[in-house]
This record gives sequence, structure tokens and C-alpha cells, in this order.
Amino acid sequence: MSEEHKSLNQIIDYRKEKLSKLKEAGIDPYPQKFTPNQFSREIINNFENFQDKDVIIAGRIMSIRKMGKASFFHLQDQFGKIQAFIKRDNIGDENYNNFKLLDIGDFVGIEGYVFKTKVGEISIHVKVLTILCKSIRPLPIVKEKEGEEFDAFIDKENRYRNRHLDLIVNPNNKEIFIKRSKIIKGLRYFLDKMDFLEVETPVLQPIYGGANARPFTTHHNALDQKLYLRIADELYLKRLIIGGFDRVYEIAKDFRNEGMDRNHNPEFTMLEFYWAYADYEDNMNLVEDMFRDVAKTIGKTKIKLGEITIDLSRPFKRRPILDLLNEATGEDLTDFSEKKLRDICNSNHVDIDTNFNYGQMLDALMSELVEPALIEPTFVIDYPIAISPLAKKHRNGNLNLVERFELFIGGSEFANAFTELNDPVDQRERFQSQAKLGDDGDEEAHPIDESFLEAIECGMPPTAGVGIGVDRLVMLLTENVTIKEVILFPSMRSEE
Repeated sequence: MSEEHKSLNQIIDYRKEKLSKLKEAGIDPYPQKFTPNQFSREIINNFENFQDKDVIIAGRIMSIRKMGKASFFHLQDQFGKIQAFIKRDNIGDENYNNFKLLDIGDFVGIEGYVFKTKVGEISIHVKVLTILCKSIRPLPIVKEKEGEEFDAFIDKENRYRNRHLDLIVNPNNKEIFIKRSKIIKGLRYFLDKMDFLEVETPVLQPIYGGANARPFTTHHNALDQKLYLRIADELYLKRLIIGGFDRVYEIAKDFRNEGMDRNHNPEFTMLEFYWAYADYEDNMNLVEDMFRDVAKTIGKTKIKLGEITIDLSRPFKRRPILDLLNEATGEDLTDFSEKKLRDICNSNHVDIDTNFNYGQMLDALMSELVEPALIEPTFVIDYPIAISPLAKKHRNGNLNLVERFELFIGGSEFANAFTELNDPVDQRERFQSQAKLGDDGDEEAHPIDESFLEAIECGMPPTAGVGIGVDRLVMLLTENVTIKEVILFPSMRSEE
């Protein structure tokens, strides 16, 4: 009876029997080491150089056709698959009988010469086979017929929960994470060559800060102290600017105890960098150059999102937030009336709670009416002070505005940046305003951080800071529409 007609427990028991037989035959099915000298892709791409030459290769058996005195199987390594041909007459009866105890999912190492079969498939004629790992649990193997795949492991929930199976059965998905690695290396290279210093700051913090978000909480037993997983790196990085480092950055995991959707995961990767003696205009230029430069590292300056093509090589737009809101609502929002803002939300059918404050209503209007239309790369600039507690007031003299930008591409936010507030008196007043919002029920309001206030009272030079969502950047450059596709192990609801 074939495996597909057996229960999982029957399959596992049957494979354990094979494992015992291998051990009885004096075979160690879990040896310590094996040293291949080639990968499948190199052999296939350079067949002329390898034809009739011996190679040593290792990988997982992904298909197997056992016949009487000869068999074919496909071996999958990190870079692809290659067929192997094994014959009783070449390896001997005992070795061939041991081979027949192998299954799909087992790891083997083979030594043999490269040739083409009668149907033209590049293959390895096995002279020596070494068992490297006997698998016990079967794989959800993708079946193939005439080049077409069926019964594929495509259920997203299963793929995300069992990423190891996803990468085995859908090896093309490895490309997403290879590109992710290149993108992160590209970010580092870009900043390193501009003399930014990579640093590390605490993940566990006594006071969370640097963003408006709900934190995860934990308890340190030895200190008997409540701690928070960081929601941003900002306030610690600014301490380093205060301490005399002029250019610092961190690529780090942040955590926010909030909702999950195609753009949000509770644990996510952020790049934050701070640049002394610069402003938000400098950072707009830097971020635009950075996105373009990093896209080139994976050969992708034109992005396909559905029917839309986004060209990152073209200049990014720059639009004041109030201009965009005025255009979207047909109303003039420059007087900052909270009552008027509530009326505008209601008339535009933007869903808001009765206790929403000004900043929350403005965010709701932006999310519903403006952001989905920001397809081409657009810096939205000059935000109201009420929703920007860490940004410096605008140099144009409008006391209601700050020097801030957010970058939107394809309707999603990718970066948030300020000319940083370095007036300690102003900073304290804004923290106090945020604390009042927290007292009024805003769970995402910024708490007062006395330690940071003491640091900034020592003096911080003019500084520009940026936060960039690395996961979203990877989504963009790999043309994926959900964040779970670009995080190896995304957060998932318990199956129980």
C-alpha cells in the first residue's frame, strides 16, 4: 500500500520500521558530516563543463521512482533540484536494498558523474550513496505531471504555521527571503557609506515611547519591575545623539500590541536613523535615494502592484497633508476645529468613535480618504502638531504645524520622519498634552518619559530622524500584498 493511502500514524510507524532495518544493516542514518562540492544549479546551468565529470552533492529526496534493478529520484538542495539515477549493478545488492528503504523527505549525499538521459534531463549517475537523515514524518509533496503541479501545499494558514514545509515544498518562496536579506544588507550599506554608526538599544524598557501605540507588558522578577517591549527605538537613539554620536541607526524588532492585517504584524522590523545638524528636507532626499538604491540591489526599480506599475526611478512627489485633506473632503481644515472635523468625518462616512480626539479623527480621515489614493511615491509633509509630539514646530511660523513627513507608496505608509524637537520645555509640554489624552482614554497616547526629558535638557543639536518599516519595504520590492509572506514566522492565532 502506498503512503498516500495510509494514516499518518501508519506512515510514521512504517518509516520507523525502515529506520530499524537500516540500523540492523550497520547503517548510521544520522551521520555527523558530509561535504558536497557542487550545487544543483551550478551543474544544470553549466552542463557542458560538468558532463561526464564526477560531482558530490547532497540534498533532500523530493520524488522517487523505484524499479527492479534501477531507480530515479530527484534531489533538492538550497538552489534547486536535480535528477539522480541509481543502478543495482553499480552500487551492489546490499547498498541498493538499503536505498529501497528510503522515502521522500530523506536526506542523502551522492557521488557520481553528470550525464543526460535519453529524454534530455541532466542527471547524476550514482556511484556512491550516503544516507544523511532518515525522515519519520511525511511531507505534503507537490505532485507533478508533464511539468504541471497539482495538490500543491498552498493553504496560506498551513504555509505560515509550517514555514519549514512551505520552503521545502514551495522552494520558489525562498527567493522572497533571499531578497529580504539583500534588501537589509542594502540598507546597511547605504547608511554605512554615509558614516552612520549601527547601534543596539534596549528591547525591554521601563517606559515605552517613540510612537503612539499600545505596548506589550512583561515583568522582571529579579527587579520586581514592570517592563515593556519597545514600540520604537527613537528615544534611546536620540540619547546617543545627545551623547555625541552624530549619525546612528538601528535595524531592530519592535512590538506593538495592536490589530493584525495585511500590513501589520505585532512583531515587526524597523530601521530608525538619526542625523545631527540635518532637517526633514535632508531626510526626504536621503530616503528617496535610499529606496532607489536598495531597489537596484535586487534589480527592481519598477514595481508591479496588480494592474499598476510604480517606477521608483522617478522623482517622489511632496504634498502638504492639509492640501490632500482639503482636496479629499472639499473642506478647508486649516482652522483645526475639532467639531468641524467630527462633522466632516460623519459627512464622509468615516467611522469614528464618539470619544475620538482631534488626532484620531485626522488619522481616520487620512486612512479612509487620502492614503488609498497615494499610489505613486509621495511624501506627505507638514503635519498638525497635535499628532506629532516629537517633531519640531514648522519654520514657516505656523504654530499648528510641525516639520514631519510620511512616505506613501501604493496606498501604504513606508516611512515617518521629523525635524526632531530639541526644545526641552516644549517637549515636556507636549508629553503632558499626550498624558492628558491617555487619561481621557487614548490607549496609544505617548507617556511622559522623565529620563528622556532629563537627557534632552542636557542639550541635543538640530537633528533629523526617520523610521522605515522594513517588512513593508520587502513587501513592495518583492511585489507581495501581505506582510505574512515576507516574515518567516509571522504571528498566528492559536489553532486551539
